[in-house]
Amino acid sequence: MSVEYQDIIYSVEDPVAVITMNRPEALNAFTTRMLAEIRHATAAAEQDERVVGIILTGAGRGFCPGMDMNALDSLSTGSGAAEDLSSLKAEPGDDSLGDNFTVAYTYLQSLRKPFIAAVNGACAGLGMAIALLADLRIVERQAKFSTAFSQRGLIAEHSISWTLPRLVGSGNALDLLWSARKFDGEEAHRLGLAERLVETGESLQAATEYIQQLAATCSPTSLRVMKAQVHRHMNMQLGESLIESNDWMAASLKRDDFREGVRSFIEKRPPEFKRVTG
Repeated sequence: MSVEYQDIIYSVEDPVAVITMNRPEALNAFTTRMLAEIRHATAAAEQDERVVGIILTGAGRGFCPGMDMNALDSLSTGSGAAEDLSSLKAEPGDDSLGDNFTVAYTYLQSLRKPFIAAVNGACAGLGMAIALLADLRIVERQAKFSTAFSQRGLIAEHSISWTLPRLVGSGNALDLLWSARKFDGEEAHRLGLAERLVETGESLQAATEYIQQLAATCSPTSLRVMKAQVHRHMNMQLGESLIESNDWMAASLKRDDFREGVRSFIEKRPPEFKRVTG
């Protein structure tokens, strides 16, 4: 059943699905509806055979500065009626990867397809936490980041205490969390928070071209398994992760994609790999 989104724009152009947070007048600050719509759209992208990778970006000059302050005010005071979002119920992600990927927004790391944040502007609070749960971050030079939590009387929320130190180290993570200072895309790239640094207005195109290149040359099944390996194995001991990798490698040797990968190399032609659905 199709759903008409209000706070995002969802589009698919083979091999890319783009989820655009679409509240530019608020720099795309999250509402509970927007978060539910993103979850629903990622589930749709997982099931769409055309989609090899998913991009999250923002409309206008912002990525996402976190939760809308009016929504936070309602939460803190207990005022306001809850919106009926039952039509947006969805269960994206591979639940076979374990309980670590079923808490809040961690489902993004168990999506069966690459998930890239194209950070085009202000990225703070929960917006930054969501960006850090992406598989890759392509960041524009002028983008502004802040953890923001300490200045709101909050703590490191939404998995950022886990993701941030793994990207930038514990000392840098504490600096960014304690101070809640603003830093730009160039510093994000130097720290290791951003995997790619691009000029203003280029993040969406760069992310699109990256996924197009993956689709042209790589097995979507391999991408799916590698993503699961990286995110799962950060929670495992070395030996345990190797045992699982050996099992998964044995399975990959029996797939049609392995035969196609070898034949296309020998025949000096582009590979024709099968697409992945949920």
